[in-house]
Amino acid sequence: MKKNIFLTIVMIFSLILAACGTNDASAGEGNNSGVEKKKLKVATEANYAPFVYLDKGEITGFDADFMKAVAKEAGYDIELVNVGWDPLFVEVKDKLSDLGICAITINDEREQTYDFSVPYYLSTNEILVPEGSDIESAADLKNNKVVAVLGGTTGQEAVESILGKNNKNIKKFDNNNLAILEMISGGADAVVADNAVVEEYAKNNPDKKLVVIKDEEGFEKEFYGIMFPKGSVLKKDFDVAVSKVLENGTYAKIYEQWFGAEPDVVTLLEQQKKN
Repeated sequence: MKKNIFLTIVMIFSLILAACGTNDASAGEGNNSGVEKKKLKVATEANYAPFVYLDKGEITGFDADFMKAVAKEAGYDIELVNVGWDPLFVEVKDKLSDLGICAITINDEREQTYDFSVPYYLSTNEILVPEGSDIESAADLKNNKVVAVLGGTTGQEAVESILGKNNKNIKKFDNNNLAILEMISGGADAVVADNAVVEEYAKNNPDKKLVVIKDEEGFEKEFYGIMFPKGSVLKKDFDVAVSKVLENGTYAKIYEQWFGAEPDVVTLLEQQKKN
């Protein structure tokens, strides 16, 4: 009798272990690194149209759709969380969020603190001015012009490279909309921001009579990446997923939906080889 009881206990314990092993295996299914699959928290700034913004309380935009497509390809579920621009960097650095996305330019300074995916977007800064402005290039900003920017961005850095750091004519704001409103109200002569941001605003607000100025010589090309905490094991999975989304046509569909043009996929894929 005692022997039978002992054998029964062993069999039950074995079944429990087998069940646990099955759950662990299925949890890792769908990603390449063997990391247990979980819902990832993605920090963003939902006041950065057309990349990320709120529509009836829902986070939407090019980056939002792109992030969902890449996460699906990598085998992860995600939750986009609107934390703001500066807090986004704190969230990712302190691992309060698993990753971050919001038109974040990859540069040497940021790479000292964060890891980035391979590039997924080609951008450059452009100038937004009122109709009739005498500003025609980046060099014209030197003529005692007041320039509004989103603080902590490459737009700010670009203007500082022209006017100098801590120049009193550089006004920094918490989001691009505030910077643009400052210019419209007469508090600034121009706004410098990502090309898609200023072009989208001018297109959607024809009554404001704004002009977008491109200056390829005055502003360098930039590449956006998904941002991770330094040493994140997720980077490998997302690098593979970004490349696949670019190659299989998914990226082009999302890009055309939001920007009404074809993306330069060839340049992006070539840039990825350099990283």
